[in-house]
Amino acid sequence: MKLTIERAALLKALAHAQSVVERRNTIPILSNVLLEANSGGGLALTATDMDLAIAEQAPASVAQPGATTVSVHTLHDIVRKLPEGAEIEMSTGDGDGDANQLSLRGGRSRFKLPTLPRDDFPMLGDNADLPHNFSVPAAELKTLIDRTRFAISTEETRYYLNGIYLHAAKGKDAGLRAVATDGHRLARAETALPAGAAGMPGVIVPRKTVNELYKLVQDATDAVAVALSDTKVRFALDSVVLTSKLIDGTFPDYERVIPVGNDKAMELDCKEFAAAVDRCSTIAAEKSRAVKLSLKKNSLTVSASSPENGTANEELEVDYKGGAMEIGFNARYLMDICGQMAGGKARFMLADAASPTIIRDADDDAALYVLMPMRV
Repeated sequence: MKLTIERAALLKALAHAQSVVERRNTIPILSNVLLEANSGGGLALTATDMDLAIAEQAPASVAQPGATTVSVHTLHDIVRKLPEGAEIEMSTGDGDGDANQLSLRGGRSRFKLPTLPRDDFPMLGDNADLPHNFSVPAAELKTLIDRTRFAISTEETRYYLNGIYLHAAKGKDAGLRAVATDGHRLARAETALPAGAAGMPGVIVPRKTVNELYKLVQDATDAVAVALSDTKVRFALDSVVLTSKLIDGTFPDYERVIPVGNDKAMELDCKEFAAAVDRCSTIAAEKSRAVKLSLKKNSLTVSASSPENGTANEELEVDYKGGAMEIGFNARYLMDICGQMAGGKARFMLADAASPTIIRDADDDAALYVLMPMRV
């Protein structure tokens, strides 16, 4: 194998690959990235942790086709530290080294890295059997992830909550819907149902896959091609293909926890409210992070207290016509939800101090949040 590649192109592909690979591996080959130089003029990079795999094509000038595997974190660190604009030469078994080494040259730097055989590199399985195919604009997929991923549970015992539930909503609200919950809060977002998605099964996309996909769609402009089965999903965009196993579990019936009788409406400026909550939470007990919301006509008082830190309260003008009530929430959860409000105004639908509250963007009905109250 012998090729020349620009530092920027290689660094971008390696940055994606190394974030998939765990730093510590009991199986040495899983620490490596598969490099395949093809005569068509490109370098294909593949990395996997056996649950998630990423494959990316990078433009390169290939003098001699071939393939090998090398430590992805070592290679990424080397390329990251080379000067900008450097042309990188990589070769194996060409006199400078042998078949068990990768020779790398960039500027005045020379490296020889140990390799493992290409044949030992594991593949995630056949991608042919993914019967459900559709495309989603990258911006819409980014929005779905953005508005839900913060609510993914990190509690490993309820593994079926460790991802985003992606499914086609039925009936008059038909759309491609993403839902995440950790039992304390629920986030639901949806977009128009793409052609070909109506018959898809409901699938739980793991948290790590969601995070890697989110990085990829940041700068993407084209549509993302989605293919899935009951056990696997593949996202293809630009020159990258992300393939992942799905969480084998049943997502709870989330519709049952969305209250329907909340009749007290409050509308407020989200940025102003989040800042007030943030300031008051400085006083709140570290363990609970609880703040109290006291409502009366067109007025909201945010307060917090703790024996160690004292008390804090801040009054805000809001649009509220209901009766007086008090309710407590986790401050961090409130700020997370407010961070999703693109329109700047949030609408709270409340029932009482012990019932879940619905929070929506006042200017956008595509997302809905449910937050459980706390005793303050």
